[in-house]
This record gives sequence, structure tokens and C-alpha cells, in this order.
Amino acid sequence: MKFVFIIPCFNEEKRLNAEAFLEFCQTYPFVHFCFVDDGSRDGTAQLLENLHKANSMQIQFLQLPKNQGKAEAVRQGILHTAKQRQFAYIGYLDADLATPLSEIPFFIDLVVQKPHLILVAGSRISRMGASIERYLFRHYFGRVFATIVSAMLNLRFYDTQCGAKLIKSEIVEEIFKESFISPWLFDVEIVFRIMKMKDLENPVTLIYELPLNQWEEKGASKIKLIDLIRIPIELWRIGRKYR
Repeated sequence: MKFVFIIPCFNEEKRLNAEAFLEFCQTYPFVHFCFVDDGSRDGTAQLLENLHKANSMQIQFLQLPKNQGKAEAVRQGILHTAKQRQFAYIGYLDADLATPLSEIPFFIDLVVQKPHLILVAGSRISRMGASIERYLFRHYFGRVFATIVSAMLNLRFYDTQCGAKLIKSEIVEEIFKESFISPWLFDVEIVFRIMKMKDLENPVTLIYELPLNQWEEKGASKIKLIDLIRIPIELWRIGRKYR
């Protein structure tokens, strides 16, 4: 059984840990990666091309002509790999490895044990025995956001926004065939689309939140004023479309 993870990249030349991916591929030959360059303006494309050449069997490289945002980069990567008909599950991770590669085996072990699952979502639950490093304001803002989203979905979803997901390949073409409304809240749309699938009798039992053992906040810690305005508007648009 093969797995592939989409890695959306935008100006990641100085942050992408290429060696970490190459080492992981050596240890797990059944795990593949598809890097999607989302119209980067630095040397990301060349870096990804070199990474592909270093292990063309497990590492793919897809280049978008212009920057389209994370949601579209992930969507294009998933559709690209789904057409190859060789992967049982297709997932995605952030290029900065806020969710480290060491978490991938836990996702795989879960779907092997529970093959009925169609979506496994990483969850940043801070607890004893785990190393979940989040900025305090982002954490509390995230809890308010999660409460609103849970009410919209009518699900007890702790963390829709963690950038680590694994999806059964047989449903991805239906889930990702249309562009997303929001470039940042597309994870919420994915869950909505699964819940709306007509062929699924009880989709709630097919979704699983997997508590991560390790996660580290990367990048700027500030949530800008424009975010506080934009996020409620995008949630309203999502709710209007999918209700």
C-alpha cells in the first residue's frame, strides 16, 4: 500500500529541509511526496527540481505558473497524484514541517488498523506526553474558531486547521474537483464536502482526529486585524454555500 503527501510551497528556498525528506524516503519506501511550487519568486522551483532528481521514484514536483494560494496548490497536487491510480491514501503537510515527518507513521498505522476511515485529521491537542508548541493568542483564537466551526458542522471537531491530513484516494476526486471558496479555511470546506457526499451513509464514523505527538508553531505569531475581519466573512460564505 502506497501513500503520498502533497507539500505546497511558496518561497520556501531558505526554509525547506530537503535532507529530512530524503532521509524519510529511505526509511519509508512506500511513502511518496509531491511538492507543488505555488508560483514562488525565489529559488524554490530549482530546489524542488533538485529534490526530485535526487529521488525521482518517491518525490514528484509540480509547478504552478502563478501563485494561487495554499488551497489551490493542495488541490492541484491531490488531483495530479490521484490520476496516477497508485496511492491508497493522499494527504498533505505544511512545507515548514510544523507537523514533523515523524508523525506520518502514526497516520499510516491508524488507517491500516481502521481501513474504513476516509479522513484522518491531525489535531494539536496540548497534553502531558506531547510537545505541542503554540503561541498563546493563536491557541485561544483557535479555540474560539473551532467552537464556531464545530457548531457549523454539527460535529465535535477539535482542530480543523491543523495542516496535516490523510484522505482515502477513492474520494479525493469528488472532494477536490471544484476550487475552494477560501484559500485559508479550505480544511473546513473539505469536511463539509465529505458530510455532503451522497454515497456515505454515516460520514461521522469515517472521520478521525489523530492527536499529534509533536507540533511546533512556525512563522510570525501575530494575527493581523485584517484576519479578524476576513475569517468571519469567509466562514459566513462557507456556511452559506454548504448548509
